[in-house]
Amino acid sequence: MIMKNKRAICIMSGGMDSTLSAYMMREMGYEIVALHFNYAQRTQAKELACFHAICDELKVLNRYVLDLDFFAQIGASALTDAKIEVPTSGLQEGVPVTYVPFRNGIFLSMAAAIAEKEGAEAIAIGVVEEDGSGYPDCRDSFIQSMQHSINLGTKEGTNIVIHMPLVHLMKSQIVKSALKLNVALHLTWSCYKNEDKACGVCDSCRLRLNGFKIAGVKDPIEYQ
Repeated sequence: MIMKNKRAICIMSGGMDSTLSAYMMREMGYEIVALHFNYAQRTQAKELACFHAICDELKVLNRYVLDLDFFAQIGASALTDAKIEVPTSGLQEGVPVTYVPFRNGIFLSMAAAIAEKEGAEAIAIGVVEEDGSGYPDCRDSFIQSMQHSINLGTKEGTNIVIHMPLVHLMKSQIVKSALKLNVALHLTWSCYKNEDKACGVCDSCRLRLNGFKIAGVKDPIEYQ
């Protein structure tokens, strides 16, 4: 009897967190179905290139790239509205201007549709709650509520589990975990501003660099 491989829809931005999540799902024995979103973000071309390079490294054949350009029409975020500057003065209290309204809710909804089509039992998302990002759609409680809603709103017999393996980790722990799994960190991208050399001063770069510093290893990507 041929056993069907268990499948996981892995939401992969090309960043370090979602990449580690995908590696972890593979380690758990899942066949990865990779999902990437172009949502009119500043570094869209770079993130897409990183996504494909990481998928090549993981030998993922089943890939979805979805264009969600309506995010530019919504705006209200420094990542999708060119009129709003990406902050570079350091992390601030509260929800940052780089928050994209309900982005992860929309991403998870799209992932659920693909999970139904692919017969996947799991969705993986690399949200991190405690690294100071302040994004409301990265909270454990929110992701759990989305899991509940997805299972209510899909066909009978669907039982999708949303994995968020990094949600309670700090960036230094993420770096150490990535090193243990030989994650291709040199292929990942975190910068909110640039597509050639990372700026080193946006919130995402600061969090990443601090994580590598605390972990005691050098970040393999180039910075200005």
